[in-house]
Amino acid sequence: MAKTVIAAFNEFLKNSVNLDPEKTKTARNSRDWMVDKIESFPNKEGSSFPWLYSEKHIHYGSFARRTKIRELDDIDIMICLRAEGSSYQETSEGIVITVPDSAGRLKKLCDPITNYLTPINYLNSRKVINTFVSELKSVSQYGSADISRNMEAAVLNLVSYAWSFDIVPCFFTKPDLFSRTYYIIPDGHGKWKKTDPRKDRERVININKKHDGNVLNIIRIMKYWNRRPTMPAMSSYLIETMIVDYYENCLGTASSFVDIDIPNVLEYIKNTVFSIVNDPKGIQGNINTLTYEERKKISARAEVDRNKALEARNYENAGNQEASIRKWREIFGPSFPSYS
Repeated sequence: MAKTVIAAFNEFLKNSVNLDPEKTKTARNSRDWMVDKIESFPNKEGSSFPWLYSEKHIHYGSFARRTKIRELDDIDIMICLRAEGSSYQETSEGIVITVPDSAGRLKKLCDPITNYLTPINYLNSRKVINTFVSELKSVSQYGSADISRNMEAAVLNLVSYAWSFDIVPCFFTKPDLFSRTYYIIPDGHGKWKKTDPRKDRERVININKKHDGNVLNIIRIMKYWNRRPTMPAMSSYLIETMIVDYYENCLGTASSFVDIDIPNVLEYIKNTVFSIVNDPKGIQGNINTLTYEERKKISARAEVDRNKALEARNYENAGNQEASIRKWREIFGPSFPSYS
């Protein structure tokens, strides 16, 4: 309960939107511990686990970018493997990685194919993930955990924590003709695809810094809005990209009071949800895969809530804190503090 709009938003962000600082600290420690355990896999006696390129491991996803909201449900880690002379080629069906005979551990995870009487070792990304799944089962601390494979990752669902680990094997490329490097990860079908989480992380950091550190709370609170059952939900990455796009191009600086910026952000979403939203990494192209009906419903909700936000701002400016807080509760739901 709160007596002012400012106090209500501060309480809402602290108790319902932003991750709990102590849980965040515990999660980071558990993530670092998990990486250390994976580092030990190739060195076990009799191990055939692929050799690791430890310098290129990378944390990715919204938890790493500090745009995650409650409750913390997953932590994403990319574990880099040594290529050992392997090469990659982009095809219409995805990236194929060719492994030389000298790379014994990777060769065991290949699908041998004979091309013009010459055997070629194509690295199967599903076999690589399965190797991670198999080895993770040996981690005694997580012996009763549920360990499985999804499209891109080995997934470790923990008993002791509320979050899971999504562990993605990857390779780091040499610079291309444009001096650009990439991470190559499983595509879910046995082949591979490009990504570059560094681009997403750097972009969020730079835009947040440009706006005096005020963008992260806007991203998080709008992700909360997006999750409410008042419309079809956009993917977390899509709405985050849209908001960062807005602040990359808007005039002025984001306010430290999130309620001031919410009407403009909702207006932007209302219009932009119908448009192409390009992958900021320059890899995937348009990431807005919503159907037209979904876009209409999201746009309509954004318009309704933008008008409510403007009403709430007018009430606050007129000194009617109670009416303003009631209006914000209509937008964000019962978890938003009531007036007292």
